[in-house]
Amino acid sequence: MNNILLLEDLPEIRAWMKMLVLQVFPHSLISEAARVHDALELITAVKFDLALVDLGLPDGSGVDVVAALRESQPEAQSVVVTIHDDDDHLFPALQAGAFGYLLKEQARELIAEQLKRMSQGEPPLSPSIARRVISYFAAQNRPHERPQNMPHVSLTDRENEVLLRVAKGFTLPEIGVQLNLSRHTIADYVKQIYRKLNVSSRAEAALEAQRLGLFRR
Repeated sequence: MNNILLLEDLPEIRAWMKMLVLQVFPHSLISEAARVHDALELITAVKFDLALVDLGLPDGSGVDVVAALRESQPEAQSVVVTIHDDDDHLFPALQAGAFGYLLKEQARELIAEQLKRMSQGEPPLSPSIARRVISYFAAQNRPHERPQNMPHVSLTDRENEVLLRVAKGFTLPEIGVQLNLSRHTIADYVKQIYRKLNVSSRAEAALEAQRLGLFRR
């Protein structure tokens, strides 16, 4: 790894993470950021190989940084390093393009070992996170029942096509090419989808569609 982005707002945590990263990737250049805004600016100026991203930041969510890096630098890998182990944080991060998901509560030696395995193409996942992901995909193979109190959301076939591609991380121009529509038309569809789902981001849209069972229709 040559260039690494470290996004963490707490100085003491950022310090030990930097030491750990230099232990695993000793010849790397590390760019540090404490806010989403700073990280997004760095992404426009530096070509990164790896980003270690916290989720809960003073000015937003690290998920937005993961998504931005995937869109602008698809060859870069993002690994979330966080305290959050719930579905509402995990799956939006993975859907935005995170390659791995590590919990800060783990022993630092274990985090270091999991980062080392990235060179073998192995996604770094905390054990509890790996179990949660496996359980989730196992549940996808079971018959799905919509809870009675869950609101019904009706999307057109075209909106479903757009939503699926948004959830997979394609950019608006890419979706336009795939569906033979202009970027502006795709943007209008995305606005309509967001309005229907009552969400405001790509990650929220993908998670809400998942909860509503839209991907299994």
